[in-house]
Amino acid sequence: MRASRIHWGVALTKFPPLYPILDAVFLPADTSRRSEALAHLVTSLADAGVAILQYRNKQGSEAEILRDAAVIRAAAPASLTLILNDYAHLAAQAGFDGVHLGQEDMPPAQARSLLGPGAIIGLSTHNEAQLRTAAAAPVDYIAIGPVCATSSKANPDPVVGLDGVRLAHSLTARPVVAIGGITLANAADVWAAGADSIAVISAIFAAADPGRPAAQFLRLYPQIRVGAER
Repeated sequence: MRASRIHWGVALTKFPPLYPILDAVFLPADTSRRSEALAHLVTSLADAGVAILQYRNKQGSEAEILRDAAVIRAAAPASLTLILNDYAHLAAQAGFDGVHLGQEDMPPAQARSLLGPGAIIGLSTHNEAQLRTAAAAPVDYIAIGPVCATSSKANPDPVVGLDGVRLAHSLTARPVVAIGGITLANAADVWAAGADSIAVISAIFAAADPGRPAAQFLRLYPQIRVGAER
């Protein structure tokens, strides 16, 4: 059994099992259509039972990110936790609940200082050394991946497989979020390997109605017995 969890933020008492990551590449480029589509998408996910949503925009300007964030914030019910990828200062401006950081982004301690003790901060890891460093950082959850081969990143890190998920589970008391190539076909194995949550991009947002696969993931989760006692 792992040690009791350390929790820095205050918004989450139990990490949701499904963590959709909305990449801006799935949104219309046209501004008028984009806002309507984005608002509908957020509502659809919330209606499907999604409890946390990350917005990721690697190519857009800060102004575009803030415009999209404002639409997301307005459409999201109070029950939907909102995380912004990479940019802690924009997360604060947008009124999001937290930020997800990569290894080359702002250090977690700096993000914590900027966002305060109540914010949710996540950190991506890709190997044992990064996992051990993250376990001592002021973060609320640790992402590990890619679990499987993925096309959602231009230059993905080496695949860690289910063994990487098991290792992350053994090294930290924080919630473990598995990411990378996760689909309905392999989600059960990833949860069973010790992931508290699975981060999903293409398997949800490439669908005509993202709310439908999101609901399918959530229906699948109660059938899974997580392999390690928490």
